[in-house]
Amino acid sequence: MSDTSPETERALAYLRAHAEEHLAGLDTFLRMESISADPLKNDEMVRTAQWIADAFTAIGFEHARLTETRSHPVVTADWLHAGPDKPTALVYCHYDVQPVDPLEEWVRPPFEPRYENDILYARGCGDDKGQLYMHLRAAEAWLKGVGHLPLNLRVVFEGDEEHISEPVAEFIEAHPDLLTADVCIVSDSDMQDDHGTPAITYGLRGIAYWEVKVRGPFQDVHSGSYGGGVDNPANVLIRMLASLVDEDGRVTLPGFYDRVRDLTDDERAAYAAEPFAMDEFLAATGVSEPMEGERGWTLAERLSGRPTFDINGIWGGYQGEGSKTIIPGFAAAKLSTRLVPDQDPREIERLMMEHLQAIAPPTVTVTVRSLSNGWPAMTPLDHPAVGAAARASEKAFGKAPIFHRSGGSIPYVPALEQVTGIKSVMVGWASPNGNFHAPNEWMPLANYRGGMDAIVHLWDEMGRMTAAEMRGEG
Repeated sequence: MSDTSPETERALAYLRAHAEEHLAGLDTFLRMESISADPLKNDEMVRTAQWIADAFTAIGFEHARLTETRSHPVVTADWLHAGPDKPTALVYCHYDVQPVDPLEEWVRPPFEPRYENDILYARGCGDDKGQLYMHLRAAEAWLKGVGHLPLNLRVVFEGDEEHISEPVAEFIEAHPDLLTADVCIVSDSDMQDDHGTPAITYGLRGIAYWEVKVRGPFQDVHSGSYGGGVDNPANVLIRMLASLVDEDGRVTLPGFYDRVRDLTDDERAAYAAEPFAMDEFLAATGVSEPMEGERGWTLAERLSGRPTFDINGIWGGYQGEGSKTIIPGFAAAKLSTRLVPDQDPREIERLMMEHLQAIAPPTVTVTVRSLSNGWPAMTPLDHPAVGAAARASEKAFGKAPIFHRSGGSIPYVPALEQVTGIKSVMVGWASPNGNFHAPNEWMPLANYRGGMDAIVHLWDEMGRMTAAEMRGEG
């Protein structure tokens, strides 16, 4: 690791000197009920977005603005005075939070921050308002404690991440001028564990999602009168779905694996180095043992480095108490695939829709409707920003970070790369078990303090490079 610069020490000292003031500001921010999925909170969403814009303006950022979308505003601002040869980083977070139900399971109201045993409890403290706030105060530490940032910095904060993905994708398409940068730092992820081990996420899976409906008779009909003569849509649907995965867990859809990028030796080494506690995995899921899965790949690799197929819901026919002897008029299911580089979700979507139509018998009518899709994203492990984030994390937490890929998706990341070509490095500080979407969401204050330190170090590390070096050109 490179030595800590005197300017970085001054920024860190500023954080220490203003720690109580910053915590009070965090409480104010967390009290805002920014629930994006609740139409009754629309005014609160605007109030929260404006608070963020005003806060960044107050510390010295320029051009802070709210851009309207079909849903909630996107907040952008910038500080671009480090010079054209210095890198420009773009910071992404989201200010919306999950609904709080079931409310009765909260120890204290979700928007009243509670501190207990050096842990903060509040909706959004980890996902993702707390992490957004860390970036605000780390930038302030540089601008107020040092007088300048060591690199150029833009921020983009959306208000729909917990709700829908289309508004931010449309924003990126419409306003690439507000996103010009050499790299994006995404803080919407977590630590490796609850013991202070940092993590850097360098890949996300994509997704393609459908609803399929199989129709047979014009309505439910008597199974005694028509059984053996009318094809049962539920039987047909089950046969069709069962044929989509073989006994080894591989997806049988023709062309599904044609573009799958194999893991590199470095990536497989990163998987092997990542701690994996089988007992914790089983306890978290409540299963007695993991599935066999695709041969030749470890469980950890299958969880984020390989594509998957899943039935997310299935329905049709009689589901009430007792028996009702019918052949249902229809049966339906929701299906999804998780995708890896270099799979094209639009191609997978087309292949699945065509295949389901092709394998359906002529005795039924099949309709397939696309519900959503998103691209996978990958940043090479040797990207300069990955190394900078690793050094910064180790300086802040005293431990080398774990490198991993996520099995899930952050829609903004591939959308940004598709439009602008900007790569993203995901470095976050929430607890992996922090009840993000459940009652009593929590965040260790050690992560909050360490996260701000890590951001301060990150801007120092990245500021030591040129813009060309950050882009891999020098």
